[in-house]
Amino acid sequence: MAKKKKTAKKSAPGGIKIQPLGDRVVVEREEAEEVTAGGIVLPDSAKDKPARGTIVSVGEGRLADDGTRTALQVTPGDRVLFSSYAGEQFKLGDQELLLMREEDILAVIE
Repeated sequence: MAKKKKTAKKSAPGGIKIQPLGDRVVVEREEAEEVTAGGIVLPDSAKDKPARGTIVSVGEGRLADDGTRTALQVTPGDRVLFSSYAGEQFKLGDQELLLMREEDILAVIE
């Protein structure tokens, strides 16, 4: 039987906690750049979605064929790189978060 790994849960101002299931993770996307390198201020409609973020909370892992759980490679607090359109965006309190599968994460930024 696989060891159960303690996972962090994100708490919203209203006291709501979120625990993703299986191999899913909750990611807080980094803010979009407001000013270009040349000093031009970008309006909201011209900003690209950042493809970087911080892991907020992780599930227990993927369920293997033999019934054991495979631990995730990412942990809460890791900075990650992912596809711009990966995951499902949702609001928790006043925060916008992403829920995605671990396989949607391309790399961990160290």
